[in-house]
Amino acid sequence: MVLTDFTVRPYDVVSIAEVSAALEGSCDAVLIGEHNNRPDFPPAMLMPMVRDLGLASWVTLTCRDRNRVVLEQELAALSALHCEGVLCVTGDGRGVGVRPGVTSVFDLDSTRLSASASQIGLNVAVAESPQAPPEGLRAYRLLQKQRAGASVCFLNHVSTADRLAQFIAEARAEGVTVPFVAGVAVYTDARSAAVLQAFPGLHLDVDAVTRVLSARDPVQAGIEAAVTEARQVLAVPGVVGVNISGLASAAGELAAAKIKATVGRAVRDL
Repeated sequence: MVLTDFTVRPYDVVSIAEVSAALEGSCDAVLIGEHNNRPDFPPAMLMPMVRDLGLASWVTLTCRDRNRVVLEQELAALSALHCEGVLCVTGDGRGVGVRPGVTSVFDLDSTRLSASASQIGLNVAVAESPQAPPEGLRAYRLLQKQRAGASVCFLNHVSTADRLAQFIAEARAEGVTVPFVAGVAVYTDARSAAVLQAFPGLHLDVDAVTRVLSARDPVQAGIEAAVTEARQVLAVPGVVGVNISGLASAAGELAAAKIKATVGRAVRDL
């Protein structure tokens, strides 16, 4: 399975159409994210818009900005719309200076949200960060999410395929049976690399970043690095797909979508 992050200009139907057209045919589905500094249309509105443009989608729901009632409303709407799947995450807290004066909610966390989504028949994905502290508890945390109803785990970026394999082995030892979709980082310039490196819980191969940024053609080098990473993580037992993710380019959402589409097509041909 090849998923690709769906990143568009907020509240912009033209951007949604442009990015959808760029990604069409390059992935099995897009992952509609939710970011604390890039709000967009409600998931139950955005998902059918994307579907009408020819793309299947997994929709991210976070607990940061919605109370329990609103989360239940979103889940019910996504179920009625026959959404392909929902990624249930707690959500990152806002940093200093991000939307000042706006409060956070956190009525639920990812495990409780997963249970609610599973109970109404949605396909539930959860996220885990193998190299985020406390690393020793990550596999056990995932087991609890599986017990709550998760059917697949989307893994945040890890530094190497060996570290990914180590985490999956730890999870299997705890009793985790769900399949894994591994994150594949796409960056082609200093800004897109820095965004990934600054994100909590994400780890990149520092040597690979250096090679891409110092290359004569960083865009082509970034594409090749992402395809190489995809090949490596897909060889890890338990990994059934990849999530092509990251800012990809500082040149804007459409340029980034075209880069991720190129990566996606290459990965599908592996």
